[in-house]
Amino acid sequence: MSHELLVTAEVARRTSRAHRVVRPGDPVSDSVVVTTQRSMAAWGNGAGADAVWIVLGTGASTAAPRPFLKLPSGCSDAHLDSAIDAALEVLALRERLTDQRRETAIAHERHVDLVRVGIALTAERDLERLLQLILTTGRELVCADAGSLYLIEDRDGDRLLRFVLAQNDSVPASMVTTTMPLDTASLAGYVATTGEPVAVEDVRQLPADVPYRFNPSFDLAIGYHTRSALTTPIATRSGQVIGVLQLINRKLDRHTRILSTDAADAQVRPFGQTEVALIRALAAQAAVAIENTRLVQEIEHLFESFVRAAVVTIEQRDPSTSGHSLRVAHYTIALARAVEQEPPQPYRGLRFSRDEMTQLRYAALLHDFGKVGVREAVLTKAKKLQPDRLALVQERFRHAARAHEVVMLRRFLEALQQLGRAPTDGDLVNFEASLNQVKADLDGQLAAVLAANEPSILEETTAHVVGGLQRHAFAGDDGEDIPLLLPEEARALAVPRGSLDEIERREIESHVVHSYQFLLTIPWPKRFANVPRIAYGHHEKLNGRGYPNRLVAAQIPPEVRMMTVSDIYDALTTGDRPYKRAVSPERALVILEDEAEQGFLDATLVRVFADARIFARPLTDAVVG
Repeated sequence: MSHELLVTAEVARRTSRAHRVVRPGDPVSDSVVVTTQRSMAAWGNGAGADAVWIVLGTGASTAAPRPFLKLPSGCSDAHLDSAIDAALEVLALRERLTDQRRETAIAHERHVDLVRVGIALTAERDLERLLQLILTTGRELVCADAGSLYLIEDRDGDRLLRFVLAQNDSVPASMVTTTMPLDTASLAGYVATTGEPVAVEDVRQLPADVPYRFNPSFDLAIGYHTRSALTTPIATRSGQVIGVLQLINRKLDRHTRILSTDAADAQVRPFGQTEVALIRALAAQAAVAIENTRLVQEIEHLFESFVRAAVVTIEQRDPSTSGHSLRVAHYTIALARAVEQEPPQPYRGLRFSRDEMTQLRYAALLHDFGKVGVREAVLTKAKKLQPDRLALVQERFRHAARAHEVVMLRRFLEALQQLGRAPTDGDLVNFEASLNQVKADLDGQLAAVLAANEPSILEETTAHVVGGLQRHAFAGDDGEDIPLLLPEEARALAVPRGSLDEIERREIESHVVHSYQFLLTIPWPKRFANVPRIAYGHHEKLNGRGYPNRLVAAQIPPEVRMMTVSDIYDALTTGDRPYKRAVSPERALVILEDEAEQGFLDATLVRVFADARIFARPLTDAVVG
């Protein structure tokens, strides 16, 4: 930019430089002004402070601003012209300094933007949102009207370029995911193949010697007007190109819309080296972020696969509970979301992040994994006596019936021998009646055993009959007394409710500890570090009567309370198991409410579970990823 030379009338004829005559006091911004000391006073203090002043006259002056040069009134015209040239150079240098400061400020802002963007890209783990952020940020950094993003994928041994995202400020960008061959025929393909960025000033005027061509079909389809384009590879630190970022139409004003040929010609500018360097820096950050996001997704997929395998393992141990882990996870997650959406008073402000919700889902899916450490005979025990043990008892009763018959027959024959006569019809009738009575007594006792063997509540009468059977015996083949019930069988049949004795019950309860110890061995990421602790507490009760640690309400977090409600509901309503019959949803809700009233469960969560009809929500695949 050339700066203007302004002179007052009394010195106008002394310079040979092009100039404009001004009167004292006229505006003189950003110019070189040549005047006398007397005339300068007319501008007043501070006027024209951004001008460069040359003042003729050497007397003292109090006027401001301070002159660049003060020359004697009688200096030669040649000296004056030299002074004017120096002043014009100073003004030019000042302008260049201002421009450099402006560029430095812009560069600093862009550096700050890149740092901010880098932080944002690192924090985003959702690939779709990450790609949106990369494209939006790239367009904002260089004021591009439109843009698109491609990713390279391998399919059946071929490498393809997949068009995954488009943005456009001027016209709606219809998004249809397509693929194209990874070759040099297109701009994006060329950049992906060579790994070098390409800036095109006008896509309509591509040199004949370049291998790529611009495809105008997109412009024709939506009525757009592409001019300048910047296409940059997204490459990893090892140099592997994983995608392409393409920006279209760099605008003078970011608010301008490119809706016509005239607007495109007037408003679009080419992408310069500064923009190329900026977008290359962004693309480098984007590559790292995409790699990290994909790595996180692979790890999460690995965890999901492990969880699925663990769930299958659990269900194979006890097919009667098939689907229990999935349903508990489904109910627990649905309950957590319901509490978030309409929080009851005790849970105001409770929020679960995406990671916390995933952590809760993992804990719910794996809460029963420790059952793999429980003996199958105990885990699937339907009745108090195992089938093989019950078969031994029944066989023992059959032997007892035959033994009693043999003893009675021997006594009958001995009596007839002493009487020295043959048996009469009456004798045979009486013998048959006595034998049938013994068999009926044994049948009654066996019926009591079978009744006591059921997992339902043991009736007092039945318990009394079974308890006395340890004292009943029959003669074996070698004459020894054989009891109808062995002590361990009597103890098992004496269980007042359910199918497990105390030792077996403790073994079942140990599954919680097994789950916890197993989950502790997994190197969970920090965001999932509480999975073992959440799973560990699902059998604790608010009043301290749960297991294994007898925790009280203050020690049981909301996530565990939610899982406990869900676990009990599903255990109650699951299809009939060998050791219990399922109850209806309505009956299960009543039982949950009773448990809450007794202080076992969180009454607020039970109420939300019922009111939000968590139990009626269909199970979806989202429960397992």
